[in-house]
Amino acid sequence: MSTKRFTELKNLSKDELTTKIRETEAALFENKMKRVTGQLADAATLWKLRKDLARMKMLAGQSVQKQTPGGK
Repeated sequence: MSTKRFTELKNLSKDELTTKIRETEAALFENKMKRVTGQLADAATLWKLRKDLARMKMLAGQSVQKQTPGGK
């Protein structure tokens, strides 16, 4: 994920970010099934989706931490 894409994710609302996370999880699941059945053309797709998902979850966690009292 490029820096430009990461900044776009940072500007999303909490609901939009949650939607993106669910979409990415679904895409990751579909690609895992394709890998098992031998239909996945590019294995690097799994790696990219996992990394994107981790970045999105990190941003979601940071936004929750900022909203809670005592969050840093």
